[in-house]
Amino acid sequence: MKGLVALLALLAAPVHAGEVKVAVAANFTEPAKEIAAAYEKASGDRVTLSFGSSGAFATQIANGAPFEVFLSADAERPAVLAMGGQGVAGNRFTYATGRLALYSTKAVLAASPSALAKGAYAKLSIADPKAAPYGQAAVETLKALRLYDAAAPKIVRGASIAQAYQFVASGAADLGFVALSQIVTVPGGSRWIVPEKYHSPITQDAILLKTGVANPAATGFLRFLKSARAKAIINRYGYKIG
Repeated sequence: MKGLVALLALLAAPVHAGEVKVAVAANFTEPAKEIAAAYEKASGDRVTLSFGSSGAFATQIANGAPFEVFLSADAERPAVLAMGGQGVAGNRFTYATGRLALYSTKAVLAASPSALAKGAYAKLSIADPKAAPYGQAAVETLKALRLYDAAAPKIVRGASIAQAYQFVASGAADLGFVALSQIVTVPGGSRWIVPEKYHSPITQDAILLKTGVANPAATGFLRFLKSARAKAIINRYGYKIG
């Protein structure tokens, strides 16, 4: 009888067909979690997500980190990995175009170009422009507004866009350039969605890595990322599709 109960319990347990390890740019944290959960439910595969800066991930992958899929915050790093043989060139595609926003938890500060111009803030948070495309977009925006020199002494840099957001959320910075996706569901505060004319497009590419070529869970996850269901999630977080 005990053997039968154990067998029935085993049959009732979810069967995971496989597992895929995905390196995800920090700006895409929340949509990636939703997409992974939807894919797991649809496929039975397990998705293991790791979040961080695109620059750090690219370095780790080039040095042999065991990721099988890379969702970058730019197009350049996946292209470099493809050229270096760590990524599969024919499996690189744009999954989203990011939007930059200036954000403050304080409604009275009214995050806007005029707030930057007046200098009525002590600290301005951005992601490290050398490691994170959103940080580079923030620098480009400040320069386009001719405010970079005035802002430079007040800038605090996060290692990733996640840390840049945390500086603002915790009050360590009065204002911060963050990914729109990070604040879409956050109530209150003030925000300015940066017009795309102020910075280079934040084209976010995904790529199948060499380590995932023989893994059906890796190729299956990338197919799902192109699906209407995944695109609806991506769009809901403020990204442009296509």
